[in-house]
Amino acid sequence: MEQADMGFLTRMSHSLFALLLCMAAGGLAGVYLPVAGDVAYAVAQVYLSIVSMAAIPLLVVATFFGLRQTMGLPFPGRRILMIAGLALLLVTSCAAIGLALGWVNAPGTQLDAASREHLGELVQRAGDGGDIEMRLHESGTQATPIERPRATLLPDNFFRVLAEGRSLGILSCALLFGLAFAALARTQHTALNHMFEGIYRTLELIIARANILLPVVAFGMSAHVLSQTDAVTIRAMSGFLLHFVVLVALLGTAAIAVIHRRGNQPLAEVLQHLKTPMLVSLMSSSTTASIPHTIEAMSARLGFSRGIVELVVPTASVFLRAGSALYYVLAALFVANLYDRTLVPADFATIGIGATIAAFASAGNNSMTNVGYAGIVLSMLQLPIEAALALFLAIDLICEGPRNLLTLLATCALISVVSAGLPSERVAAPAVEVKPAQPLRFVFARGHVALLAGCSVLASVLIMLMGIAVGVRQAQPAAVHASPATANTGISR
Repeated sequence: MEQADMGFLTRMSHSLFALLLCMAAGGLAGVYLPVAGDVAYAVAQVYLSIVSMAAIPLLVVATFFGLRQTMGLPFPGRRILMIAGLALLLVTSCAAIGLALGWVNAPGTQLDAASREHLGELVQRAGDGGDIEMRLHESGTQATPIERPRATLLPDNFFRVLAEGRSLGILSCALLFGLAFAALARTQHTALNHMFEGIYRTLELIIARANILLPVVAFGMSAHVLSQTDAVTIRAMSGFLLHFVVLVALLGTAAIAVIHRRGNQPLAEVLQHLKTPMLVSLMSSSTTASIPHTIEAMSARLGFSRGIVELVVPTASVFLRAGSALYYVLAALFVANLYDRTLVPADFATIGIGATIAAFASAGNNSMTNVGYAGIVLSMLQLPIEAALALFLAIDLICEGPRNLLTLLATCALISVVSAGLPSERVAAPAVEVKPAQPLRFVFARGHVALLAGCSVLASVLIMLMGIAVGVRQAQPAAVHASPATANTGISR
């Protein structure tokens, strides 16, 4: 019974139709039954806590294995530099493409008077609420502008960032330890290798089991958004949401085309293998929840080098901010058009550079903090930062899924390019043993023969009785017709 229930939940979590149905039901619950939405949202927060708890050590262990295997590949230094350069190029390209298409479509200019007035009231209300104090350092110390990013990227205490859950600092330390781990001889780290392997598989299993709750997460997130956000605000921001989703779909399609071309696999097969990590990224609001599924899909299913996959997937979930770069570009264009700011070519260059900087600066931060980094771009354009907090915090949960999805597909495209020239590691389907054709033989026991004989006798008796019944039925009309004739003969006499 438990296995059947587990199988049903697994199929539900891997079905796009089922997840969309849960989102629609969650939206209705958020509007008409907020209590049910609150319960489901609490379950969603438990899910995110479990995923975060397992994902942080998984980042460390997967990075160790990825670096060790990558160092064993031909030209490891060149490949690592290629990974870093292409990651920077992908983030910059997403910002540039979003800037070009956003300039053509101009999000924020199609707002009607009522929507513009409502958004203006939200910004005015946020501006009148007083100053917002955001502490970016501990209250006891005053960090200099140079020390703050240094402490975030290269912390002086690994256990502190591990306890505080700072994924950027954790991953930086993991890369340093991983390089030292990969430099050891294989005879020196055999026991440690077996221990890491067990930890790795355990964490993968925890996240895979937690992802079964994706239907509940989709229901709870949808209910929470519609219960906490005014419908007028969502309608007024629908233009921005539409532009963002369409651009994510276009860039994601381009990434899938690259994976299809590099992997030499049919497009339908590529989509089938990437379906699970794509759904997890879209529905979970977590960049790390899809790590086990992505590693399995890209290495075992699509055949790319497992060392490259295990190195790129964990690091890209933190560093490769393609979705965030696109998000910050469109947010800046939307606010500029909302304030009727005429943009010159220098402003477009400022938006592109600022969005790229903000994307990398926001690495390792959660959803709410990510919105604050849009202020980097807005401050460069001398636009009010409270517009980002007032307008985009209301819809950030909606944007989180597409943002993670674009980052995932950009990561997979990066893996497909970097793995060029390496042998395929695709796990072949088990060969089916072909047996020679043999004649069919029927073997009957005594009981079978007796049963067959009894059935034959019964069938013969039934056939005989049916024949007698049909003969009697045909004889009755003949007797009826013969009786009047006999009667008439007697009268005539």
